[in-house]
Amino acid sequence: MRSVLLNKPGELIMREIEKPIPAPGEVLIKVKRMGICGSDIHAYHGQHPTIYLPVVQGHEFSGTVEALGEGVTGFEIGDFVTARPQYTCGECYHCKSGHENICHDLKVIGCNGTVPGAAQDYIPMRSHLVFKLEDSLSYEDGAMVEPVAVAVAAVGTFTYDIKGKNILVLGAGTIGNLVAQVAKAKGAKAVMITDVCDEKLQIAKNCGIDYTVNTMTTDLAEAAEAAFGKDGIDGALECVGVEATVNQAIKVCRKRDDIIIVGIFAKDPAIRMIDVQEKEFKMIGTLMYLHNDFQEAIDLITERKINLEPLKTAHFKLEEFNAAYQYISDHRTTSMKVFIDVDD
Repeated sequence: MRSVLLNKPGELIMREIEKPIPAPGEVLIKVKRMGICGSDIHAYHGQHPTIYLPVVQGHEFSGTVEALGEGVTGFEIGDFVTARPQYTCGECYHCKSGHENICHDLKVIGCNGTVPGAAQDYIPMRSHLVFKLEDSLSYEDGAMVEPVAVAVAAVGTFTYDIKGKNILVLGAGTIGNLVAQVAKAKGAKAVMITDVCDEKLQIAKNCGIDYTVNTMTTDLAEAAEAAFGKDGIDGALECVGVEATVNQAIKVCRKRDDIIIVGIFAKDPAIRMIDVQEKEFKMIGTLMYLHNDFQEAIDLITERKINLEPLKTAHFKLEEFNAAYQYISDHRTTSMKVFIDVDD
């Protein structure tokens, strides 16, 4: 079968390897669609702090069941599925306390060289990580369950119920957009999203986000006060991973707010910790999702409470993987979710 290896930054190698046979307890999935994640892009450019090459990328995907390993029940050949891409030990403190998403030995497929991702024709997955999807969904919808689950987990990180709250999202890329949509779906009174790209802000408007702010041309504090009043922001989610946006959150949030850190920081930011202290902020990191978050993401998509259509940007075949990355580089202001069509 075909498999694409990210050998070193900027170097993708198409290989022919043996088709895997599912081990006991595994489901072999024929990959149909794979989404290129922001983490994949960072890794491609050698800028991700925790992904080490070489690796077969791809942790956002959907497909159909090709074969079942011994002992697997609940699935049939041909089922439309996606999978939660987390391999965990099940034995460490975090696994035993219900937080396997931060397992001491967490391996994310496509982000760890020992666990290949979906940039290949077939991928074996442990059966408890596989989720059936409704036929009403597209392969693209199925491949976007994972980033929606990231958003569900991020919004769920607040230490208080956000129903009826005014929420700020910094960054209108794919994850920021989905975080904003999930916040709306979970009952936020209003959501404001920021970016420096008008095209991405327009996509956010098309997805129903209440307020959009280009921080290159508009003062965020003034925009927030105009929208919500002097004490109007009830919490923020930083979805960019750069110094400027985390400091914007610190500047405009109300004292004692939660600031959720969603973005991946390629560089450690310099922030005024005295402001964090004096305003008694709770700055909380969020990494990934749990099983229930993944199921909630599927439910939100199936019930059409999340609008994915404006985020679907372009398609490339597996043989065109390099061209996909070039497209993303050439269309930074308009590219949201780019798909690899592994199989039609």
